[in-house]
Amino acid sequence: MAKARARLRTAVVAAGTVACLAAAVGVTAAVSNASTVPVKSFSLAPTEALTDVVLVANTVGGTVSFLDGHTFDYLGSVNVIPDLADRLANMTPVERAGYEIVKAQKGGDRFVDDIVLGPDGRTLVVSRANLADVVAYDLTTRKQLWRYKVDGIHADHMAPSPDGTRIVVSQTTAQKVQALEILTGKPVGSFSTGSFPHGNDFSADGTKLYNSSIGFTSMPKGLNGLKGPKQLTVVDARTYRKIRTYDFEYGVRPAVFTTDDKTMYAQLSYLNGFVEFDLVTGKITRTVQQPLAGPGVNLKPDDYPQNSAHHGMALSGDGSKICDVGTIDDYVAIVSRPNLTNDAIIGVGSQPYWATTSADGQHCLVTNSRSNTLSVISYATAKEVKRIQLGNYPQRERLARVLPSVLTTLS
Repeated sequence: MAKARARLRTAVVAAGTVACLAAAVGVTAAVSNASTVPVKSFSLAPTEALTDVVLVANTVGGTVSFLDGHTFDYLGSVNVIPDLADRLANMTPVERAGYEIVKAQKGGDRFVDDIVLGPDGRTLVVSRANLADVVAYDLTTRKQLWRYKVDGIHADHMAPSPDGTRIVVSQTTAQKVQALEILTGKPVGSFSTGSFPHGNDFSADGTKLYNSSIGFTSMPKGLNGLKGPKQLTVVDARTYRKIRTYDFEYGVRPAVFTTDDKTMYAQLSYLNGFVEFDLVTGKITRTVQQPLAGPGVNLKPDDYPQNSAHHGMALSGDGSKICDVGTIDDYVAIVSRPNLTNDAIIGVGSQPYWATTSADGQHCLVTNSRSNTLSVISYATAKEVKRIQLGNYPQRERLARVLPSVLTTLS
């Protein structure tokens, strides 16, 4: 009981401190958010034919791994925190306090949250979690093209616009999403969200943007009502004006959307499975409870990583299968639609934490964060067909098309 009370006090104090620091950092960020380094050769038009790759953010290591987009062979990596020493040295006392708080809340450094490659095949945009910024690098020269300091103390998930000219990034502690030009890092729009905005997903037709918020994750489950609004915010993908907001009891984790824009499948905080959500009626229509397994059998909800039991979803290319990542269970479930029945449950590495469908639509790619590996799972056979060694604590994945000349420069 004493241990529980101590953990509760720590969570409440952390929540208040983060809120105060977010406000303070927000004031300083408003003065000078974006800095640019002009590079004359930079262009969104590719200079040669592009090749398919998979990008994986090694969150703790501060690197991005490159895999062949079809064979999934490891091609090399690039360091995306070459300026780390300068960043830490030039932080204000308030920024440094925010950095340390996020580091403590996440259980250590989390340098790379999300990654997007521009349509030119050479411009890599990175949201750097507890450095609280978004940066762009020219992969052919390794020069930093621009840096944008987010409001608050944490930069989270991104998403590229359908035409590839912009990215949006969740500014977690500022409770908003910011849109930036890939070319310059210039802010071009924003909108407010629920508490702790997390995922960003564009609709299949590119007209809508969905943002999911997870609530303050340091609060115990028993204080779920104090975590702030957990919601799905829908905005116009061009103007960022709000279209609709859906409220949820628990935080909305990774989600996938059907091409008709009528159904969302989403993982929720603490749920060992996922829900089917009707985007027309705004109601949960079915809940899939998956079996507890592995470490999940003995974990208490307050010990789930950032409140997530399952964290990682993907749809097969034909939309007939769901890849459901059991983060606390060390497995992946391949689920058939529309009945939502398991084809198979496949054991993978330790703490699987994200999923992406391959370019051919035939494989689910799952990062195993504690094993530093990626599992390649066939939708057709519901079996793991390959496992690749990666960097330190891999999480987010992105499909991309890169200049072949870039691949020769990778570490």
